[in-house]
Parts: sequence; structure tokens; C-alpha cells
Amino acid sequence: MTVAVVLFTSDLRLHDHPPLRAALAAADEVVPLFVDDPGVRAAGFDAPNRSAFLADCLTDLDASLRRRGGRLVLRTGPVVREVCSVVAEHSAAQVHVAAGVTGYAHRREERLRDALAKSGIALHVHDAVGTAVAPGAVTPASSDHYAVFTPYHRRWTQEGLREICPTPRAVPVPDGVRSEPLPSRASLSGLSPGLPVGGETQGRERVGAWVRSGLSAYEEGHDDLAGDATSRLSPYLHFGALSPVELVRQAREHGGPGAEAFVRQVCWRDFHHQVLAARPTASAENYRTRHDRWRGEDDAGEDIAAWKEGRTGYPVVDAAMRQLRHEGWMHNRGRLLAASFLTKTLYVDWRVGARHFLDLLVDGDIANNQLNWQWVAGTGTDTRPHRVLNPVAQGKRYDPSGAYVRRWVPELTDVQDRLVHEPWRLPQEQRDELGYPRPLIDLADGLARFQRARGRD
Repeated sequence: MTVAVVLFTSDLRLHDHPPLRAALAAADEVVPLFVDDPGVRAAGFDAPNRSAFLADCLTDLDASLRRRGGRLVLRTGPVVREVCSVVAEHSAAQVHVAAGVTGYAHRREERLRDALAKSGIALHVHDAVGTAVAPGAVTPASSDHYAVFTPYHRRWTQEGLREICPTPRAVPVPDGVRSEPLPSRASLSGLSPGLPVGGETQGRERVGAWVRSGLSAYEEGHDDLAGDATSRLSPYLHFGALSPVELVRQAREHGGPGAEAFVRQVCWRDFHHQVLAARPTASAENYRTRHDRWRGEDDAGEDIAAWKEGRTGYPVVDAAMRQLRHEGWMHNRGRLLAASFLTKTLYVDWRVGARHFLDLLVDGDIANNQLNWQWVAGTGTDTRPHRVLNPVAQGKRYDPSGAYVRRWVPELTDVQDRLVHEPWRLPQEQRDELGYPRPLIDLADGLARFQRARGRD
């Protein structure tokens, strides 16, 4: 009996899984393996919210495999050591894994390839598992990646998508494979109260419901903060519980402006993955330097704390930050406003904000989180790096009735619509009764400081 190993990483699903399909085609039996790698924890990637969602995903994946005669194998330790151990224990001839885009994933693949090669074992790395289009599949003539979204989107839409891999009917696993117990979210603490349930089964149910009832209205409603018309599929995409290829195909089959707008967002996600795949250092270093002299914890500690706690005095920013703490998720428009306020109004280093988001976001993806933060901070791929989003104007535009603000900032529940985004205009006596803080900084002062720092005064 021939054996192959499938190393699951950020691809925790059975539907449309090219590495698993290839392993089943090449061997009589497969070992579906997930390694709890201490290196991931050491790098700070295992925030409680994501650990809980991961536990859900692993439990669901194991259940799906058991319905097909198999099971998920969990090992704890350095990934190269554990994979090589499984290979040796079961005389596996091949290892299959989905390609990653981070520097950590690249190093993991290189070390694994080198270690397996010493025993004559082949490592097969499969592209376009975590993205709709593989990071290196679409490139300009003069570079290894696109640095501007619009031309990338134009080429991306012309790229043919691979066929969907059928879901296996059976996954035969060798007898006697040793596995450790799967983790459970019940054993974790410090979770956001409104954290969603993870797993492919839950993700596919959400897709079905959203395609039926939400996709058509996506174009006109995705920026409506109170309406919450986004798909909320990002956590499932981050963990690979859903296939981006399958999502794009479903949306295109549905058709209409809403589907086109949604597919554009999937492309935006792919765009950041291809940038990071080509420039892994962009996870921590400026993609494009603006020679900023950012403030940090030493000189802006109180401002940073107020921003994290949702008490900046700007209601839409505070609402977004409180939603993040409660749900482990934040509306995309809220992410833009919170990030712009921190980096450009408070002039705080984008890495401070990116780290806080990674501490709480269940969809905390290195490519999307870091590069979206850089886009807002003006150190990334934004073609207008000096733009500043006004939280008052944006609040009035995307939360005109104040419903989103009132949902997350109950201190402002009884403030009338016209002042809910500017509560400092209320009479002093009413302001005192609210218990809501005054703004940390006047917007004009923050803008002037940012422009001086960028040499644009």
C-alpha cells in the first residue's frame, strides 16, 4: 500500500482541495496531517480568537474526514520534524501542501523540501489553494508583481480559474496513525463574546444563505455600517475553510452588479497576497517609505490606549473599535476609518494598529491586515498616500442615522441624529450627562501635524 501525506495549513476544508485530491490520486492511503507548530505561537499568530476559530475548523474537518472513512491526524512540534516523523512511520513517498505567501510559509516550505529530499521524498506545493489566482500567475512585464490594484484587477479578471476539485467520497487513512487530541475552544479564555463559529460546514452554510439573500444588494450596501451587508466570510477564507475559486465561480454564476462588486473584493484579497508573496518583508517594513517619524507607545501611549478602548471622542471610530473587541471582527469601512484615524490623525505607527488588529481579528491575515494598514497609512500601494479620512464626514455618509454608532456606543443612544457624530456640539450640561469623552485631538490639528510630517505644509 502506497501512502502520501497531506499537510493542512490554512486550507482547512475538503471541498475543492487540490493537495488532497492529488495525494488521493497518487497513493492508496493518505495521512491528513495538521501540525500545531510552536513557531506559529512564537511569531504571535495564535491570538485567542483565531485559536478558537481554528479549533472549530479542525473539529469540523475531522468530522468530515470521519464521514469518509478517515480522520484528521494532529501532531505538536516543529513542523519539519513532525512531518518527517509521519513520513518515516508510514513509509510515505510523497508530501502535499498548499503554497503560502508569508515569509514564514516560504521558510517552512524550504526547510521541509530540504529535509524530505535527504530521504528521497518529494514535496508537492500546490498553488491557488488560498487565493482565486495564484500569486505569481499574473505579473507585469517589468516586475515580479503588480504594485497598483487597477491594472492587476484588469489582468486578474482575464485569468482563467482552475476547475473545482471534486470532494472525495472516501479518504482511506493507514491503520495505527498516532494522533493527539484535537483542541477545543472551550479550553480557551480571553475570547470576544460575539465570536463566530468556525469550520467548513458553517462557512458553506453562510455562503449559501448570503448568495441567496445578500449578494444582489452587495454593491449598494457593502459600505453601509449599520446595514452590515458584507458577507462576513473573511474568517472562513483566512483559514481556508472556503475556496476562493469556488466563491468567485458561484458569484459569477449568480451574476449582477452585486456579484461583480464582491468578486472585486476577492481580487483585492488576491492582490495583497501577490504583493506579500513577492515582498515578504512588507509584513513588518514599509512597502514604500515616506520617511515618517511615527509616534509610538513611548510618546503616544495615552492616545493609543484611548484608540484601542474606543474612547477617542469620535463616535464612528469608537464604534468600530468596540465592535472589534466584542466580535473579533470589524466592518471594512470601520477598519478604514479606525486605521486612518490612528495613522494620520494621531500620527501613530501603522505597526501599532496592525498588531492590535492581529491580537483580536478572527480573520487576522498577515497579507490583508498588514498591507491594508500600509495602504491606509500611505506606505503601501495606495496611489493617493496622503489622503486622510474625516471620521465625522465619513460617519455622516456611511451611518447617516447613527444606528451603527448607537449599537456600539450606548452612551450616545439618546443623542439626535444630526449630532450623533458630533456630540461635542451638545450643550455642556448634556455632554456631562453622556459620560462620553471629548475628542482626543481637533481634526484640523491632526491634519496639520500629518501634513507637516509628510512635508506637505
